[in-house]
Amino acid sequence: MTLQTLTSFSGGQWLPPAGERRALHSAITGAPIAEVVGEADVSAMVAYAKDVGGPALRALSFHERASMLKALAKAVMEKKDALYALSYQTGATKADSWIDIEGGAGTLFAYASKGKRELPNAHVLVDGAPEILSREGTFIGQHVYTPLKGVAVHINAYNFPIWGMLEKLGPTLLAGVPAIVKPASSTAYLAEAAFKVLIEAGVLPGGALQFIAGGVGDLFDHLDGQDSIAFTGSACTASKLQSDPRVAREAIKFTAERDSLNASILGPDAAPGTPEFDLFIKEVAKEMTVKAGQKCTAIRRAMVPASHLDAAQEALSARLAKTTVGDPRVDGVRMGALASLGQLDDVRSKVAALSAQNPIVFGDLDGGAFTGDDVSGGAFMSPILMRCERPWEADAVHDVEAFGPVSTLMPYTDAADAIALANRGKGSLAISVFTHDAAAATGFVMGSASHHGRMVFINRDCAKESTGHGSPLPQLVHGGPGRAGGGEEMGGIRGVKHYMQRTALQGSPGMLSKVVGQYLPGAPKDEGERHPFRLKFGELEPGYSITTKDRTITLEDIEHFADFTGDTFYAHMDEDAAAKSPIFGGRVAHGYLILSFAAGLFVDPAPGPVLANYGLDGLRFVKPLKPGETMKATLTVKSKSQRTPEMGEVKWCVDVTSPEGELYASYDLLTMNEV
Repeated sequence: MTLQTLTSFSGGQWLPPAGERRALHSAITGAPIAEVVGEADVSAMVAYAKDVGGPALRALSFHERASMLKALAKAVMEKKDALYALSYQTGATKADSWIDIEGGAGTLFAYASKGKRELPNAHVLVDGAPEILSREGTFIGQHVYTPLKGVAVHINAYNFPIWGMLEKLGPTLLAGVPAIVKPASSTAYLAEAAFKVLIEAGVLPGGALQFIAGGVGDLFDHLDGQDSIAFTGSACTASKLQSDPRVAREAIKFTAERDSLNASILGPDAAPGTPEFDLFIKEVAKEMTVKAGQKCTAIRRAMVPASHLDAAQEALSARLAKTTVGDPRVDGVRMGALASLGQLDDVRSKVAALSAQNPIVFGDLDGGAFTGDDVSGGAFMSPILMRCERPWEADAVHDVEAFGPVSTLMPYTDAADAIALANRGKGSLAISVFTHDAAAATGFVMGSASHHGRMVFINRDCAKESTGHGSPLPQLVHGGPGRAGGGEEMGGIRGVKHYMQRTALQGSPGMLSKVVGQYLPGAPKDEGERHPFRLKFGELEPGYSITTKDRTITLEDIEHFADFTGDTFYAHMDEDAAAKSPIFGGRVAHGYLILSFAAGLFVDPAPGPVLANYGLDGLRFVKPLKPGETMKATLTVKSKSQRTPEMGEVKWCVDVTSPEGELYASYDLLTMNEV
């Protein structure tokens, strides 16, 4: 078998093999499968990222970067068969690899979609509404996000070499920041193969992405306050990296997703025979065996009511007994190997420490029957279930994590005891609760959410579609407090903002409107001669505005609207009752009548560039409009964002006022316009 040679990708090229060679081994057979050759000039990598990659990415809009992510995801999917074949050597089954490969591509697809739907086709991201800082409104504040002008260093774990890389790259590249990727050594051959797919896709600007095959050397010495470090791995390594003097001195952003003692709780109502009990057993067994238990979210502590401890042990042992362990390429194998022999030794030593207080009730720590040829040199072990009778007297089970197919079953007395035990893990990435009792779920949230990055409640109502205990999703935060590291990766657009700087801009509305490319309240308006509905997307600019003619609302209008729509609320139809209201003081027009009449005032009915009206945002009825009063509408282009080559979204600020300027209603109107 020809060894795969891993070198670094630096300065837009793969470095030639030179220097010391270090072998990487198959998790199935223990035979060498790849070798890492040479070290990279990390100083040059940082400079290239900042001088070349950063400017090129920042020159692209959010939508252009989103399109780039989509192309990268497609490239991974097109080469997935080759990645699957190599992934087996990490000990992963087909199902394990699906999480890593297609799950990684799915994360890029998700960020591409969010970038197109939730971010503007621009370079500056406006954060929230403007703050009026002066009496006359001539001085305002507006928060914005802009890309950091540094490099993101991603130090990844061995368990998911593709997903772990892509879940960091999605928000980083969408933010407009270049990255340097450092995979864990034992599975670096798979990470490198996926990295090559990204480079060969041909959509990344030069310097946007670089790869360190060997050690990081003095990389941290070349970073500053514009840079960031995202680490996934052990608490020990994270602490060492985070305490680097350069990180502290330069205030370098450092986030860690560390191994944690995640828990799963069988609710007090989930007795044997209930759907929730069966779901709990299934999920704990799955989390123990998927990826051979090498998931940072895997269930390490399984908590059940004391009266159900024996039943849970029996059911869980029976389910684990059906798990075939061996070469993941063999049909019928449900659990593969650990990633390396070193990892196998580490897990065994941790189980030995744990079993001193918690006896093993299922599995064989030093042996087992493993399916497949030539597996004697592989990193295989059987699932290990331990039982902790007195969890408050056993410290190790709340402090020591065996990062493999290992979990400990323990009893609790009541919900408060379960919450306290879960929290004793000092922070985790994920906790799951199996209950059909909403009151119990509420209690767990109030008592335990502070200690866990994600809580999932699984029961008969959602089990069919639930992603389960340990599946991170790009839309949700992946991270946790305390022992879990305090990081918050992904989380949708929240993850993008991590790689950007939030800045409070202050100035006149007119100035800041030009800076952010969006009309802000108080900015000058361009009272156009042509109706804005006659202008194409490219002809409209923020601030372009028209004010309609007046319309007086009559009692007949109100009564006709009530009769036509069926909305006969007393404030519109009962003068005596409405007069007694502290809000209305007499009959008033329907809010939706005001909107309808406003549309009648500003809509140009002929076919044209406006293709569709598809919604309202931020609707507020500010002042009641009474019979005999007059209204008009002002329509102003607030912002615009191209969605496809043929059409773009236009957001219009609509103010419905009296002729004297008193505000009746305000909202943002959304239209799709022809480019």
